Amino acid sequence: MADQGSVSAYPQHWEADVVLRDGGTAHLRPIRPSDAEALQAFHLGQSENSVYLRFFSYKARLTDAELKRFTEVDYRDRVALVITIGDEILGVGRYDRLDDPAEAEVAFNISDRHQGRGLGSILLEHLAAAARERGIRRFTAEVLPENRKMLTVFAEAGYAVERHFDDGVVMVAFEIDPTEKSRAVMESREHRAEALSVRGLLAPRSVAIVGASRRWGSIGQQLLAHIVEGGFPGGVAAVNREALELGGMLTYAGIRDVPGPVDVALVAVPYDDVAEVVAECAAAGVRGVVVASAGHAEDGERGLARQRELVRDARARGMRVVGPGSLGIVNTDPDVRLNASLAPDMPRRGTLGLFSQSAAIGIALYAAAARRRLGFSTIVSAGNRADVSGNDVMQFWEDDAATSAVALYLESFGNPRKFSRIARRLARTKPVVVAKSDVLGVRLPPGHAVRASEAPPGALDAMLRQAGVIRVSTLEELVDVAQVLQGPLPAGPRVAVVANAVSLGRVVADTSESRGLVVRLNAWDVDLSGPSTALPEFTARVLEIMDSGEVDAVVVALVPTAGVRPHAVAEALAECAASRSKPVVAAFTGILGHPEDAEGMIPDDSGAELTPARIPAFTSAGDAVAALGAVVRYSEWLAREEGTQFEAEHDAAAADALIARVLAQAGAAGTDLVRLEPDLSAALLACYGISVLPSRPVVSAEEAVAAADELGWPVAVKSTAASLRHRLDLGTVRLDIRDEASLRSAVGVMEESLAAYGPLAEAPGEAAKLEVQRMAPLGEACVVRAIEDPLLGPVVSFGLAGDAVALLDDWAHRVPPLTTQDVGDLVRAPRAAQKLFGYEGLPALDVAALEGLVGRVALLKDTHPEVSVLELRPVVVSETGLTVLHADVWLGNAAHRTDTARRAMSEQ
Repeated sequence: MADQGSVSAYPQHWEADVVLRDGGTAHLRPIRPSDAEALQAFHLGQSENSVYLRFFSYKARLTDAELKRFTEVDYRDRVALVITIGDEILGVGRYDRLDDPAEAEVAFNISDRHQGRGLGSILLEHLAAAARERGIRRFTAEVLPENRKMLTVFAEAGYAVERHFDDGVVMVAFEIDPTEKSRAVMESREHRAEALSVRGLLAPRSVAIVGASRRWGSIGQQLLAHIVEGGFPGGVAAVNREALELGGMLTYAGIRDVPGPVDVALVAVPYDDVAEVVAECAAAGVRGVVVASAGHAEDGERGLARQRELVRDARARGMRVVGPGSLGIVNTDPDVRLNASLAPDMPRRGTLGLFSQSAAIGIALYAAAARRRLGFSTIVSAGNRADVSGNDVMQFWEDDAATSAVALYLESFGNPRKFSRIARRLARTKPVVVAKSDVLGVRLPPGHAVRASEAPPGALDAMLRQAGVIRVSTLEELVDVAQVLQGPLPAGPRVAVVANAVSLGRVVADTSESRGLVVRLNAWDVDLSGPSTALPEFTARVLEIMDSGEVDAVVVALVPTAGVRPHAVAEALAECAASRSKPVVAAFTGILGHPEDAEGMIPDDSGAELTPARIPAFTSAGDAVAALGAVVRYSEWLAREEGTQFEAEHDAAAADALIARVLAQAGAAGTDLVRLEPDLSAALLACYGISVLPSRPVVSAEEAVAAADELGWPVAVKSTAASLRHRLDLGTVRLDIRDEASLRSAVGVMEESLAAYGPLAEAPGEAAKLEVQRMAPLGEACVVRAIEDPLLGPVVSFGLAGDAVALLDDWAHRVPPLTTQDVGDLVRAPRAAQKLFGYEGLPALDVAALEGLVGRVALLKDTHPEVSVLELRPVVVSETGLTVLHADVWLGNAAHRTDTARRAMSEQ
């Protein structure tokens, strides 16, 4: 950590890199005593009017006492945050706790030179997050009526703001707990800023190649040549410390010598020179750098440290970084024509946006797409993805009219929770295809902070499905699906199979059904080997099938015969698809020639130049059906009701107070994780309308009888040990005990049984080995669990208790916040869930009550990241209502949730 002044309680997790409204970057952090000189310079740079609006009077300079007060804070009752670029302070936001400990007064001061960049709203978000950590629930402010910009910041933040006029001052007050509206406002501002940030990289007015070279084949030579040959209309500057001229262009010794502004610099210098060059770019006012130079990830800990430092410095100086190890960026827009990449030719123009994290995979992916004549709108090769990520590029693609579908190859998720949020919104308008190997799991790329995922297996896939992402495992599958997405989406799963061989048709039909498609019609006797009328007759038959109202898509599978002219057939099928707005996929099985010639392009029999087919074309019918099936599943997700955000009455403030009190007590004891006592667990859950059936720990038969009299008969007796408390088969649970004699007998027998289990029967921290609980109504036992994962954030899991989850791992998972549709899906997802809806003649259970419980657990977990683990086991669901028999809650540190109600760039 850099200089922290004399304050020991400096909250480092409040620091963040942020993207400003105009797409630039800056650094936000708590103020330090050493900021006194910079704060004075900030004040001296303000106009008289700005000083008056902040202090209600004019101050030419801040006194030493004022500087001391403003820069020396306790980070609890008095907090100040600054936004900086380099050593310059752009804005200051602060709060001071009032007599009511839950209330604080806030004030902001934004540099005149940086007005309009969204600094006030960013400071407010971060101040509110810091205040909530310190137990503050409400902000107040005194604002002069003429300070309309500050009043606008409060009014547009999404909080329920109260305003009244008092003695010439506007008094403002609002609760700072995040609301659905405040989150929506934050996400909208984040989206606009990050989209602009990426747009500045992909549509620059001028570029410079630092490390441009005349050595043929070098990275610097290729980047310069490809930009010029691609027809980039903006300014192009070659930077080389030694050469005076390259390719007829005048060169410059350094980026600072380039006349006029440079928007994007491409860095292709030796590894050891990268940091110096990036610093020079920042000093010259460059907005973004694409680092093609490799070596950081391969240089061990030294390289990782240098990569983190490079990104940290670039962001703090207002720049974005693509790479290191990037293959470059491409924009095929005719008005931009930017081929700042190692691709030798400008890629074909199309509507597919492509992001690749790996340089090597990026080359393979680009080549595979090019073979199939897929066109691109924009391409970003992120290399090590040290800064610009798939999340950033998706923000851009959402607004980009030239992009209709997006494809990403990801080796890791730096912020999966944010990815889920952005992808879910983007997928509503544009398909999102992600290729990610199961072997890789959830991990971070080289140079990122190490945060091991603790999410249960399947949670990541569940998150992607929840977001509507089309998940594929290989590059080939990604390109297959991308082909199908170039045409209309299927309205449903019904397909017709058309083939010119019965055996082939049967295989394709079976494959289609295995992929979840419904074969409604088939034509397996198509003959294209006849006279010249064969193709028109074939086309008429396909149109008849499409017009039948029975199908949503058509799969055509043909084996080569004398009369099959693939190019002509493909063109005819393309006309059918276009005229009926229904997808058609074609498989020319066993086609002669090179395999790549048949993937996405169909060779004309005449030997004419290969031309792109206007329908998805494959050499394998299985690949065609698999790709169509994936798109059908996406189309079905798109057609479903999205649902509304799950809401329920709750008292977040009371829950926060309870959590803060427990953590404060545990902090004095130096405990990392704190397990709540049963009464505190019940109290926390009660804040969200969740009741836990009371129980009493007992050490003797006499205490058991007294507990039963208090709680009410009949009762159950169970072990307090976590591994035995649910094991009816082991004799460690006795149910439906209705009288004193039976209870005394049961306690005696269970004491003997538990003695045989030895340490297994011990419950940590529990003196009693047994507990008594009133019997719940009969029903199905379920488990609801929620955890705080270091990467995914909150994860809610649901399953039916017993062997279903213990042996078969029959869990379902979702990532909050959840909609009503998500909650319903979660409850129905486990294979054993059919037991809830009437099974083998048994009555259906109260699923609505179960959905309400699951939704409340998700709401609690999403609101309180301090809840590290929450498990309700068992939850007995009856025909009417449900009963929570046991709750286990653990608290921990929530400082590093990856996606919160404040804008911050991903941690490196």
